[in-house]
Amino acid sequence: MIGWVFRVVRYLNYDIFVGMNPWIDRYMQVLERVGSRYFIIAGIAFFVFYVLLRSRMAPKKIQRAFPALRDYRREILYSVGTILIFGFIPLLFIFNPTVRPYTTLYDTIAERGWWYYVGIFPVMFLMHDTYFYWTHRLMHHPRLFRYFHLVHHQSTNPSPWAAYAFHPLEAIVEVGIFVVFLFTIPIHTTHIVLFFLLSIIYNVYGHLGWELYPKGFNTSRIGRWINTSVSHNQHHKYFKGNYGLYFLFWDRWMNTLRVEYDEAFEKATTADAATGS
Repeated sequence: MIGWVFRVVRYLNYDIFVGMNPWIDRYMQVLERVGSRYFIIAGIAFFVFYVLLRSRMAPKKIQRAFPALRDYRREILYSVGTILIFGFIPLLFIFNPTVRPYTTLYDTIAERGWWYYVGIFPVMFLMHDTYFYWTHRLMHHPRLFRYFHLVHHQSTNPSPWAAYAFHPLEAIVEVGIFVVFLFTIPIHTTHIVLFFLLSIIYNVYGHLGWELYPKGFNTSRIGRWINTSVSHNQHHKYFKGNYGLYFLFWDRWMNTLRVEYDEAFEKATTADAATGS
């Protein structure tokens, strides 16, 4: 849907845009990619869990209640604003011939080989998780919360549409990891495409409202370090603790993992599931 909107806007030939069309066209292409990624992945998750399997899956929902229609509208509206902001970053840093030479982008995979190409992905996820944890905690500071993070926390019972539901100021903070990558580690353009595709998938899962990992995963050797939908759902419900994105390293090291997390995970992965509102 959003892709068609962008195509229409792209081909509007107002005289005011003469001389700027290449930049506008490139911006619309980026918006189409980022917007399609959000609407397709969040849309599939929403259709499967909130429409197709709603009745069957309702007993296992982490919070038994479903968001209201106005909540979905708010989440989508703010997400569109986030997409508009996210679209500027590639325009400013990748497609800008003045800035790109100073970035760490490299042109061909052969320059560093396939071992580096594959091996840098875990590094990117660890970097993003660290960046997210500390900026997230900072935005929870009382002096910053209502300006940056309150919009996202209006979704106390989040849906997949909440994945990008940020205030514009928070959207700027969130997209900052893109800039960090571009000036710290050598990355190929396809690293960016694949990384942010995987990132939105996990982000949608975190806001899904159901737990997809099996019972006992949270206490397993690997699972105790992995962030889950239950963990992030608790963060939205209680506003405190569980600040991680992909992992629980920082939450465990900094003692910010909620004490009832394991109990909540156990409840969400049993046959009876949640009873909370």
